[in-house]
Amino acid sequence: MTGEAEAVTAAVLVIGDEILSGRTQDQNSHYIARYLADIGVDTREIRVVPDVEAEIVAAVNALRARYAYVFTTGGIGPTHDDITADAIARAFGVGIEEDPRAIKMLLEVIPADRLNEARRRMARIPLGAELIENSMSKAPGFMIGNVIVMAGVPIIMHAMLDAAAPRLRTGARVLVETIEADAIPEGRYAKDLAALAARFEDVSIGSYPHFSSAGVRNQIVLRARDASKLGAAAAATREMISRLTNNGAKV
Repeated sequence: MTGEAEAVTAAVLVIGDEILSGRTQDQNSHYIARYLADIGVDTREIRVVPDVEAEIVAAVNALRARYAYVFTTGGIGPTHDDITADAIARAFGVGIEEDPRAIKMLLEVIPADRLNEARRRMARIPLGAELIENSMSKAPGFMIGNVIVMAGVPIIMHAMLDAAAPRLRTGARVLVETIEADAIPEGRYAKDLAALAARFEDVSIGSYPHFSSAGVRNQIVLRARDASKLGAAAAATREMISRLTNNGAKV
């Protein structure tokens, strides 16, 4: 799709051994990508890395240089393997300290005599970072440069993303149209679809088959920022489907 000057791009970095081992299913990247699409930010890449500081640092530095924003999830809790804050500080070349603002937030829900060393780890913030409020459990996330650091627990991440969203620069929202092509196998319309993609270069056109016990269901999905261009491409796609259907396309 052309018109990249209008795009605000993002990457999602999921951090955690539990994701890579298969013990925990990642829900956050899907939620973030959908959320960002709704406000005009294009998710261009999703990565998963283990709880290894060097790998987190390398991924953060690679992604923040390439995209307008990087959203990380996981690794900011109270245990020894929650190393994301330290890795982010290292990636930016800054120190990390217990932040009085974060301590104040934690004291809203944790009595002072129970704010032990482990819980105080959640108040360690890279120097220069802005805090991201957490309406669920109060332990904050943070934003430094173009990197937004959030919790891995989905419901807490949702709250942090809501708090971070007003700070983001957004672009034109991508419009989406889905066209059913159930009666026609992909191999039958592939050549015509490629011709349409070349003709409507400002529209992203993809074919997505779904397999179930009921058979194969094909959908053609079109995406564009310009409503008129999307409408023209969608009309041409429907004409193609109608023509092939009327010609008895079966194989």
